[in-house]
Amino acid sequence: MKKCDDITPQSGHGKSSINDCRIFTLNKHHHANGNLTSVSNGVEMPFDIRRTFYIYDVPGGAERGGHSHHRNIQFIVAISGSFDVTVDDGTDQFTYSLNRPYQGLLVVPGIWNRLHNFSSGAVCLVLNSRHFEEDDYVRDYNQFLELKRNKAE
Repeated sequence: MKKCDDITPQSGHGKSSINDCRIFTLNKHHHANGNLTSVSNGVEMPFDIRRTFYIYDVPGGAERGGHSHHRNIQFIVAISGSFDVTVDDGTDQFTYSLNRPYQGLLVVPGIWNRLHNFSSGAVCLVLNSRHFEEDDYVRDYNQFLELKRNKAE
């Protein structure tokens, strides 16, 4: 698999496709007393990490995400347990299953994402290229599709 720093993500709803999203494997340091994976700005990430959050205690059958971003890049990791991430560019969709704490999914701007199928005890870590900005979110799927159509013309 490619390293994260081998790519430069596209920006915006018109240019991005699900092919810009992919799984990256981070370095895993093996130790007899447990493994360690580190993430550093400019080393493992193609962006500087400006915001980090994690999702946990997701009830059975519940979903998270359900939005796209104009500018924010996300790197999504299953720190514990497993869950699926469906990425959607308005034309095509693909579902990734995340279940290893040393692998993550890079989601570029302009991609609708939906997190679902959480296992019991799953913890989802999300590293972001931008601080929280409500106007960066597109939370309505029909508006997302309209943006994709308008930017593609």
